[in-house]
Amino acid sequence: MNPPSGVQSGTVRILVAEDDVRLADLLEQSLTEAGWDVEVVHDGTAAYGRALPDGLPYDVLLLDWMLPGTDGVTVCRRLRSLGVTTPVLMLTARGDVRDRIDGLDAGADDYLAKPFDLDELLARLRALRRRSAYGEDAVVEVDDLVVDPMSRRVSRAGTPIELSAREFDVLHLLVARAGQVVSRYTILDEVWDGETDLRSNVIDVHLASIRSKIDRPFGTSTITTVRGAGYRVDPA
Repeated sequence: MNPPSGVQSGTVRILVAEDDVRLADLLEQSLTEAGWDVEVVHDGTAAYGRALPDGLPYDVLLLDWMLPGTDGVTVCRRLRSLGVTTPVLMLTARGDVRDRIDGLDAGADDYLAKPFDLDELLARLRALRRRSAYGEDAVVEVDDLVVDPMSRRVSRAGTPIELSAREFDVLHLLVARAGQVVSRYTILDEVWDGETDLRSNVIDVHLASIRSKIDRPFGTSTITTVRGAGYRVDPA
């Protein structure tokens, strides 16, 4: 889904390190079509050099495990030792639990075994980028409302609140950017991955349900509708 006129969709830069040229070409095409700015390298030495702190900044690194020159796990470990915090998703044909642990212990943020579903890969990359950009692993508190993205739990004044998966994602997006106006386009793009239309009332339906759960029973108001612009949660 393309953004409406006047809306800028910030470019997301990704470094893809994959020695299988055919797979690398597929990833480059798919990510480019999804709106990412993609750079592809085919060996670990090049990946390490591109991702160094004094190089161009990337939003996400996609590293294959078995890269020639320097393997992906070693690349990740060396970058982390230099203080590089860019999210890393590791691709590998290895399926052993020990291998997955080694990758995560080296500093990888996520792990996907080959063969993989392309839609799942894109979803995981978007999640890593969002967590990095907006601190989405951190517990967010607005007044007495607590939103915990790791456990996906919400409470108000100590009272647990049950939300659907999509309701949680919408609420977390808004509270993570408290003080900012979040447009309908941004909500659709990040929560629904652009799979529905701006003219749909799906956001209104979800927001009405969220308000009925987090506000109405407590006699408060958390989410402000900014006419013609979007929605805002005011920090406490």
